[in-house]
Amino acid sequence: MMKARNGNQAALDALMKRYTSFVRLKSSSYFLAGGDSDDLIQEGMIGLYKAVRDFRPDKETSFRSFAELCVTRQIITAIKTATRYKHAPLNTYVSFSHTPAGQDSDSDCTLGDALPGPRIDDPIVSVMSTEELKSLVFCLGTGLSPLESQALKLYLEGSSYEDMAEELGCDTKTIDNALQRVKRKVLNHQQSRQVLQ
Repeated sequence: MMKARNGNQAALDALMKRYTSFVRLKSSSYFLAGGDSDDLIQEGMIGLYKAVRDFRPDKETSFRSFAELCVTRQIITAIKTATRYKHAPLNTYVSFSHTPAGQDSDSDCTLGDALPGPRIDDPIVSVMSTEELKSLVFCLGTGLSPLESQALKLYLEGSSYEDMAEELGCDTKTIDNALQRVKRKVLNHQQSRQVLQ
């Protein structure tokens, strides 16, 4: 232990390896929003490293007890940091690349593919894009059912399928079906205007 603390890399590696299963066991009882078990194990290993660095043998405690305290504190700090409100967009994001309840969709095209792309500075493209966007907005404003319109609005605000279903008083499959219909309508609209590439 003292060799590891005094900078002996081989002793530090041996100590870290010796306590790895202890860290795994400790981290297995926690959950990290937006992360996985490996993230918690990594945080636990950081706590173990801090235990090696800060352990004082003159205090009347064993290294194992001190290491357990440091590992637990590091894991809990990581969990608290991850669940702070500023991390909410990362922890509760909604992917445009797939729909959670709609994996068996009949199309390879995602909602992200169907939405307009990034801004382009060419004036001609800009005018055409503006017209296409106006046309799409008109299509969405007049061609969607109330459920489809509300589901799309909530989806774009980042609501989960469960939250949308609760707010709209239906189940998640109904929400998924509504969003699939929106996607088809957007694609049909774009195809009718020949803007798909």
